[in-house]
Amino acid sequence: MIWLNQRQKFGVGFTACGFICFVLGILTFFDHALLALGNILFVTGLILIIGPQRTVTFFTRPTKVRGTICFCMGILLILMRRTFIGFIIESFGILGLFGDFFGTIIQFLRSIPYIGDVLSNPIIAPTIDRLAGINTLPV
Repeated sequence: MIWLNQRQKFGVGFTACGFICFVLGILTFFDHALLALGNILFVTGLILIIGPQRTVTFFTRPTKVRGTICFCMGILLILMRRTFIGFIIESFGILGLFGDFFGTIIQFLRSIPYIGDVLSNPIIAPTIDRLAGINTLPV
């Protein structure tokens, strides 16, 4: 079991609420208030989980500069009420920043009881693995 300190527990809560607000913002036809709130909560949660110094280090890596610029521009466009364009640009930034983690996230989701059954289905699994960048060799 993973042990988190109190700050990290709040960070997980902020990140989860940010993700929920972001999804609700998309479902309500790109509502700028929900998308902006989701972005603010997500970034705050990320800072609380890994700490401010490691967050700055993560976002300023030379390999992540393009993703950071797109992510920040997307947030600014959403705050300026250009939600659809901001969402698309921010999505490119998220892929650039967090694309390396998709394989790890998929493997974690496969360990969850009901979600894992769906993601491990022989019909769905190869497509999910290809999208997440998980290398599987036929044996």
